[in-house]
Amino acid sequence: MLDIAFSDATAPAGGTIAILAPSGTAPAGLFAQVDAATGGALARAARAARFGFELAKTCVVLAPGAGYDRVILVGLGAMDSLCATQVERAGVAAARAVAQGGEQGTIVADSLTPGFAAHAALGAVLGSYRFDSYRTTPRKGEAGKLATVSVLAADPAAAQAAWQPLLAVARGVFLCRDLVSEPANMLRPPEFEQRILALRDLGVEVEVLDRDAMHKLGFGALLGVAQGSDAPPRTVIMRWNGGTQGEAPVAFVGKGVTFDSGGISIKPAAGMDEMKTDMGGAAAVVGTMAALAGRKARVNAVGVVGLVENMLSGNAQRPGDVVRTAAGQTVEVLNTDAEGRLVLADVLWYTQDRFKPRFMVNLATLTGAIVVSLGVERAGLFSNNDELAGHLSGTGEATGEKLWRMPLDAAYLELLRSDIADLKNIGGRPGGSITGAKFLECFVNEVPWAHLDIAGTVFSPRATSHAPKGATGFGVRLLDRLVSTHYEG
Repeated sequence: MLDIAFSDATAPAGGTIAILAPSGTAPAGLFAQVDAATGGALARAARAARFGFELAKTCVVLAPGAGYDRVILVGLGAMDSLCATQVERAGVAAARAVAQGGEQGTIVADSLTPGFAAHAALGAVLGSYRFDSYRTTPRKGEAGKLATVSVLAADPAAAQAAWQPLLAVARGVFLCRDLVSEPANMLRPPEFEQRILALRDLGVEVEVLDRDAMHKLGFGALLGVAQGSDAPPRTVIMRWNGGTQGEAPVAFVGKGVTFDSGGISIKPAAGMDEMKTDMGGAAAVVGTMAALAGRKARVNAVGVVGLVENMLSGNAQRPGDVVRTAAGQTVEVLNTDAEGRLVLADVLWYTQDRFKPRFMVNLATLTGAIVVSLGVERAGLFSNNDELAGHLSGTGEATGEKLWRMPLDAAYLELLRSDIADLKNIGGRPGGSITGAKFLECFVNEVPWAHLDIAGTVFSPRATSHAPKGATGFGVRLLDRLVSTHYEG
């Protein structure tokens, strides 16, 4: 991870620097000092390029003098409408531009408050992420990988204090991205379990349910999905006890299908490699728990993930099979590729039954239908509780991890009635993301609950404002901010 150091707002002697500056104002602070030292080269370059300091836009000035190799002007947009997410976007742009000059650089943030300077650092860190664990040689023409950035702030001590909890969040996001990026042969359920056990170093209590334990608990739906693979399934429970003793926890539940072939209802070959990301919901839960523990959140939180592989074999689940869930309800499995809801059915029921949480939020790459509905810009939000839904929606807008609430009308449940069991696991093509959510609702026992269908947002085909191409870490910043804003302390 990129190393961040906060320093006094003193003009550096040279090298590569990125200067964050708002629109509509004359050069001030270090911007003015560096401009003067270079004989006004920065102001002239901005005028020549018609650079208006729009949010996250950059203007690169090469060898302007005074020993500087490159000076990058980075726009903050209008100062009176600036928010943390916008500052992070500027930090991302700054880090990406600075990386073109080598492993080290400086970001000038003396025009910002200490809190905003910390968020600029967060953006720089998030934007610098790269998953290259399996590369043996550098890629020709690719920008360098930043190792160290010095952030120049008007009050470095205050910025450092604001940075500490954000660093914990950044580490949670990186953990999530790493898990989603891993190839499926490297992250089967037992290995995923080992990654989670490492959270004990942060003070998280971790408990593991193996196949026998789940069988005793009646996890017939989850075990039915897992039976086609030789990789043993796991349910992993994480507990962070940072709140008042005895206070009901908040609960996060994740779908962790480490590879989804579709089972007997096999998926088309094209794009099947992307099904290594079908554990993105579980990765988000693990990253969130790491973030909460890392910043010592004053809340009791539970994270529960169901980890399985959905594979084909002589023992694989067949279309038409009937399974009994931990809730006691029976499900006719008409399509083995609608497996995530079966995993979550048992895990959601177990979570509400054992922990009696204040609310449950589950995250899952549940349906392709949500991508058809919302594309890759927003995740689908389904909830049985207006207050929880409102908190999630508002937090999504604030963090840039945006949601869109979808309906959960009772009529959709009729599409899931089976002729031979209580439910069937698909309701047909119309409203596919809604019927998937409606299925899950049958296992929450009226606890305040929200389902986030993140199928379109967990992995991006292009670089975004906060993440490079690939795993986005979607959900970690959203859930951490949800807790800190509405449920902590």
